[in-house]
Amino acid sequence: MKKCRVAVVGVGYLGQFHAEKYAQSPLADLVAVCDTHAERVNPIAEKYGVKATTDYRELLELVDAVSIVVPTSGHHAICKDLLMAHKHVLLEKPMTQTIEEANDLIQCAHDQQCILQIGHLERFNPVVREINTLIDNPRYIECTRISPFKPRVTDINVIHDVMIHDIELVLHWVKSPIKSIVATGKKVLTQRLDFANARIEFLNGCIANLTASRVSSKSQREIKLFQNNIFLEADLQHKKLFIHQPQIADTQEITMHEQSFESGDALRDECEAFLTSIISNSPPVVSGEAGRAALSTALDITRIIADQLAQEQIGTQTDTLWTQNA
Repeated sequence: MKKCRVAVVGVGYLGQFHAEKYAQSPLADLVAVCDTHAERVNPIAEKYGVKATTDYRELLELVDAVSIVVPTSGHHAICKDLLMAHKHVLLEKPMTQTIEEANDLIQCAHDQQCILQIGHLERFNPVVREINTLIDNPRYIECTRISPFKPRVTDINVIHDVMIHDIELVLHWVKSPIKSIVATGKKVLTQRLDFANARIEFLNGCIANLTASRVSSKSQREIKLFQNNIFLEADLQHKKLFIHQPQIADTQEITMHEQSFESGDALRDECEAFLTSIISNSPPVVSGEAGRAALSTALDITRIIADQLAQEQIGTQTDTLWTQNA
C-alpha cells in the first residue's frame, strides 16, 4: 500500500503528538514538521529524521496531507493555502474563528476534492463509540467537563477550548435544529471566559445542559444521557459506561450494567481515520460541516454570555452612581 506523505504544522504541546502518531503509522510517511519557533521544531525534526521548516509554504511540494495544530487565529490562512495546493488537511478544533472562514474552507475542500477533517478528538473515545451504538432519540443530555487551569491555553475562551468537545457530541447525537440557548459564564483567571454553562433546547424537544470550566481543582469529563427506557452515565476520563435499563419494558425494576474500556489512543485513531479517508477517498469521521456546526453553536453561546456580562456591567455602573448620589 502506498503511504501518505504527511507533515505537521505547529509542534507545540499537541502538535508534537501528531508527529509521533504519523511517525508510528503504517499508513503514513512523516516527511516534515513546521513551526515558527526554530528552537521548537528542530528537536522534533531531528527525533524523527525529517525536514524542519519555519515556513509551511515549503511543504507544498513535499506532502500529500498536513495536520494543522497552531493557534486558531492561524487556521484559516494556513488551511486555505494548503487546500488550494491540493493537500488534505486535519485541522484542529475549533475549526476557525468565524463562520465565514469555516464556510470558505468547506467550499475550498469541496472544489479541490480534498479531505478536510476537524480534530474533535472525543469522537474517537471508545466510550463515545459505544454510546453511538446505543443512541436513539435522546431526550436529555447533561455534560460536565472541568479541569485545572493550564496557562498555555489562553488565546480562546473556555467555550471554544473545552465546551466545544461536548457541543460537537451533542449535535452529532441529537441531529435536530436548535430552538433556543440560555447561557451564563464568568472570567476568573484570564481576560476570557474561564467558566460557562449553556442550556440548549432543540426543536425535537431534547434538552442539553453543558458545563465547562478550566479553573477547577480536579479533572472531570462526564456525560449523562436519557432516552426512552435507557439512562447512560459515561465517564470519558476513566473510560467507563454505566447503562441503566428496566428489566422489562414499562417496569420500575432497573438494572445497571457497567462497561470498562481500554484507554486506547484516541489521537492515534483520529490520525489513522484521516489517513484512511485519504487513501480510500471516503468522507472523514468529523467533516468540515460538523466542525462548522460546533463552531456556530460555540459562537452563539459566547455572544449570549457577552451580552449578559455587558448588561451586568451597565447594571453595576448604575448601582454605583445611585450609591454615590444617595
